[in-house]
Amino acid sequence: MRAFRVTRPGPAASFPLAPVDTPVPEPAADEVAVRVLACGVCRTDLHVAEGDLPVHRVGVVPGHEVVGEVEGLGAGVTDLAVGDRVGIAWLRHTCGRCRFCRRGAENLCPESRYTGWDADGGYAEHAVAPAAYVHRLPTGYSDVELAPLLCAGIIGFRALRRSGLPEGGRLGVYGFGGSAHLAAQVALAEGATVHVMTRSREARELALALGAASAQGATDPPPEPLDAAVLFAPVGDLVPPALEALDRGGTLAVAGIHLSDIPVLDYQRHLFWERTLRSVTSNTRADAREFLAVAGRHHLEVTTMPYALDDAGRALADLAADRVTGAAVLVP
Repeated sequence: MRAFRVTRPGPAASFPLAPVDTPVPEPAADEVAVRVLACGVCRTDLHVAEGDLPVHRVGVVPGHEVVGEVEGLGAGVTDLAVGDRVGIAWLRHTCGRCRFCRRGAENLCPESRYTGWDADGGYAEHAVAPAAYVHRLPTGYSDVELAPLLCAGIIGFRALRRSGLPEGGRLGVYGFGGSAHLAAQVALAEGATVHVMTRSREARELALALGAASAQGATDPPPEPLDAAVLFAPVGDLVPPALEALDRGGTLAVAGIHLSDIPVLDYQRHLFWERTLRSVTSNTRADAREFLAVAGRHHLEVTTMPYALDDAGRALADLAADRVTGAAVLVP
């Protein structure tokens, strides 16, 4: 089968992915094998390819927003059938025994493993995944539309919940790519007022088209104080202005797995009045199920830029250069 591996981590413009022809993977016990129908291109893939995230598996196949059709079942898999359309997401293993797993915080499990980082992902024609971590998908979406829901959507949803946005509250969204444009729609569907701060003119236009109350530059103040904010751009320099934009008691959630250095914060300007700064680490399967159910009830407008699988390197380079509006998706 055709696949792309991270052979020499480095800048996306240097094309760190290498095409390979490799055997079609077979499912082990408790795994499913899928034919890849679409795979989203996530900023985490970019961090793996560029070396911002430490190597967990040399020569890994990235991609963890995988929409596929089940084509094989390992021993012990009884709740899926050949032909089912399913999703493979970032989280693919937790121990189930540690104190985090037992309290429902499996995203913090020290033994957690991830698709496209610890195990081969979806920049390929076929993939395998543990059946217990595979997701059933809502109807009413194409394969390409579904792909970004599996990480951009799920992580954005968890970040939205971590922001503590009150009912009918005022939400600030910093950066407006694949994850942000989905989380913003969930917030709007739940009655929030959304203000978007992003450097991209095309992204600001998309935000307004989707119903944002305002859209301005990345460091510009929103037109009113915020009850909550989510930082999607992996830019630590945006943390101080985002905190300063919060009203009393507001929370800023940082959605990315990687963030550039945060400048020195001024306690009075940025944190006083019980402002809170929170990180977001992966997601639980419960998060995924809840978000996919929301996506089934409220049809989300998923803005995508499809690429052929052979153009995986170009898709990453476009993402790095902010040439992607919405979410890039590979189609084998």
